[in-house]
This record gives sequence, structure tokens and C-alpha cells, in this order.
Amino acid sequence: MSDLVRLSFSIEKSLLERLEGLIKGSGYQNRSEYIRDMIRGRVVQQQWQRNEEALGTVTLLYDHHARGLDGRLNQLQHEHHGAILASTHVHLDRQICVEMIMIRGRASQIKHIHDQLAKQKGVVYSSLSISSTGKKLIPRHHH
Repeated sequence: MSDLVRLSFSIEKSLLERLEGLIKGSGYQNRSEYIRDMIRGRVVQQQWQRNEEALGTVTLLYDHHARGLDGRLNQLQHEHHGAILASTHVHLDRQICVEMIMIRGRASQIKHIHDQLAKQKGVVYSSLSISSTGKKLIPRHHH
């Protein structure tokens, strides 16, 4: 049995036109799925603002030749071993490496780990992609 609920709401025509443009440009097949994903995105943002348990992916682009950097990045990850779920290291060319590190913990802890990694000398770019553990996004079925 489906938990879907049909809603009706009012919206200004100009805002509806903007919504339709967003949907058309996004590749979504229908308005409902687009709006559901917008809501999920806001839920994840709220989880981060409230410092709840979350997932984050840190991407680091760095110069492999930077003195001692590999060791420092490795040491920082060991210091936070309880939060680091996975790490992938890719050699883009002879000099440039990228590392992607998935972290689970409170939002503030994830940001702290990202900041520690990003400020290391030799890291030329870093980003933090915020995500959720899914607990508040996926309906729970009670058996």
C-alpha cells in the first residue's frame, strides 16, 4: 500500500513558470519527483544546520610532490578513524592527485575534518559535499 498523499496548494503564476522551467531544464519526468527532491534537499540542509548525524564527502586536489603532504593527510585520517568510512586516492597525472574521503559523524565534526585536511600546504582545492545518513529521508517500514 502506497504512502503517497496528493496535495493541492496555491502558487503565483510567475513562480509556477519558473518552477516549470527548472523542471524542464533538469531532466525530471514529472513535477512531483522534482518537488520531492527539493524537499529532501532542504531536510539535508536542516540536518547540517542542526548539527545532526550526517555524511560528507571531502574531495582534495593536491600536488603529490608537496613535501610530507601524503603523510600529513594520512595521519589526519588516522586521527579520525572512527568517522572515516572510506577513502579513494587517484593519480590524475605525474604530479596531481585527488583524494575522496567519505565521513560519517555530526555535521560540525565533518566540517572540522574537512577544514583540517583542506588547510594542508600543497592542497590546491578542496570541497565538501554534504549528504545524509538517509534516516529522515527514507520511510521506515514497521514489521
